[in-house]
Amino acid sequence: MQHRRRKNHRDEEDSGLIEKLVYVNRVAKVVKGGRRFSFSAIAVVGDGEGQVGIGHGKANEVPEAIRKATERARKEMIAVPLVRRTIPHKVHGRYGAGKVMLRPASPGTGVIAGAAVRAIMACAGVQDVLTKSLGSSNPHNVCKAVMKALADLESPEQFAIRTGQDVQRVLDNYEFRNWVQRESSAPEA
Repeated sequence: MQHRRRKNHRDEEDSGLIEKLVYVNRVAKVVKGGRRFSFSAIAVVGDGEGQVGIGHGKANEVPEAIRKATERARKEMIAVPLVRRTIPHKVHGRYGAGKVMLRPASPGTGVIAGAAVRAIMACAGVQDVLTKSLGSSNPHNVCKAVMKALADLESPEQFAIRTGQDVQRVLDNYEFRNWVQRESSAPEA
């Protein structure tokens, strides 16, 4: 007999996409006969190879809210450039009062992040990253801030084209030891 672990998210459906549930909220509306409850959910969907999306769904039942959130996330997927299973450069994202800082990390570091950011990074396929939530801890704003930050990332190839540099030279500069040397030698402001 196989034992099944209970999870608060669904992984690896038939389509090969990873689905994670970030947050479920119960909302009560007071009416003449008592309270009416409805639910909202935030879900993240990704392929683990650089595609990720978030979605928000509302319904009178939890499973229906999760289904709506997952469908929305599938429709709103974006491509995230990855370099050696981490992000290519440091980036900040902001949405409302939610502010998030994402920073590349050396191999073996893991995902240093809170629950909402961790779910997005796992679905995107990022295995090594340092993050910090600087503003609101509201999961809606944090998720949207992370997605804005990921949308602002540019690959080494895009950076080379934008600045008119040689692609191989830019790729050589994306080695992690170069990041460490540059940040340790940078003067403090």
